[in-house]
Amino acid sequence: MQRHTKAVAVAALAALLATGAYAQDSGKARTAKGKPAAVSGADMKQLIEESFSSRGPVTVEGVLNQDGMQQACSQYPDRTRVPAKLAKKIEAAELKQVKYPTDDKWLGDWKEGEKVAQNGRGMQFTDQVGGTNGGNCYACHQMTKAEISFGNIGPSLYQYGKLRGNSQEVIKYTWGKIWDSSAYAACSNMPRFGHKGILTEAQIRDVMALLLDPASPVNQ
Repeated sequence: MQRHTKAVAVAALAALLATGAYAQDSGKARTAKGKPAAVSGADMKQLIEESFSSRGPVTVEGVLNQDGMQQACSQYPDRTRVPAKLAKKIEAAELKQVKYPTDDKWLGDWKEGEKVAQNGRGMQFTDQVGGTNGGNCYACHQMTKAEISFGNIGPSLYQYGKLRGNSQEVIKYTWGKIWDSSAYAACSNMPRFGHKGILTEAQIRDVMALLLDPASPVNQ
């Protein structure tokens, strides 16, 4: 009986010690989880280099080699918190990079522009290098009344030309916005379609027509 009581006591003590050790470990774990480890830019670069490989039009260099705008904007995950002074500096620099039509031909075929807007393919590792990309405009914008599947990250573009007209000022602004969105809204989520070579000049003309041509379904 005495031996049994002693065995129970030893077991109870072991359980108590184990519980205490677990509590200590849990406390340490909570502390570690509560305070994220610092990760430097060099750490992230190394992680990307070791985790990814270039394939097709998708390259590691394309991800890692940031231009001035990307470097500046990467400091502000919340784009609404970009300091006004920095935003103006970025916009001025990006505006200088906009290339306008040399032949003064701004509008193409809105029917082709609708195809570009609907097409979300391109720049994936399964695509051919130099292949034709889509604009995937509907992923972020409402554009026509007929298309009910659209995103709302960006503003509605329905009746874009009907509401704004087609003055030279509007035409030039619209081209610049498509070519390099950060020229008018620093650190914009919208891709820099012309500057980064995502769309060709001909495709941009067609999208311009989709937005501004009175006959386009966008303006009905």
